[in-house]
Amino acid sequence: MELAKIITKEDNPRFITDEKLESLKRSIKSFEKMMELRPMVIDENNILLGGNMRHRALTELGYKDVPPSWIKQVKGLTDDEKKEFIIKDNVGFGEWDWDILNNDWETVSLLDWGLDVVSFVDTPKEVRDLSPHLNVEYKIMITVDSESDQEELYDELIKRQYRCQISTL
Repeated sequence: MELAKIITKEDNPRFITDEKLESLKRSIKSFEKMMELRPMVIDENNILLGGNMRHRALTELGYKDVPPSWIKQVKGLTDDEKKEFIIKDNVGFGEWDWDILNNDWETVSLLDWGLDVVSFVDTPKEVRDLSPHLNVEYKIMITVDSESDQEELYDELIKRQYRCQISTL
């Protein structure tokens, strides 16, 4: 299927950092079979419901066409079911057992595969600089007096191209 025929959602609630996108692109190039094992999901109108980041990575890697096995088309979902799928497809329900990862997996491989890991090796065989793999985010919390003030500030920050999240406590 032509990647250009797949319609990405403008209002996708997920985003990917440049560093993670580069990691995903490396992952796809080194293990293309993963695309078949976990295909992108589109609806009957070719609107992408799952796999937005993979679609972007494939596009940036120069793919024009992808095998049919890399895409699963679903039909008959309601708009609410599509929204539910989009969120549930991206929610990580499980937690990592860091002891098992520490003892049975190579930290560098985990980093290469996209897992956010801070080196947890007590006695490394060699010293490795993991700083390029760390994600640094700068956050600010602002308290306002009303919902309308919150909405106004949110809209202003979005116009200035900041990533924002609204919390009401």
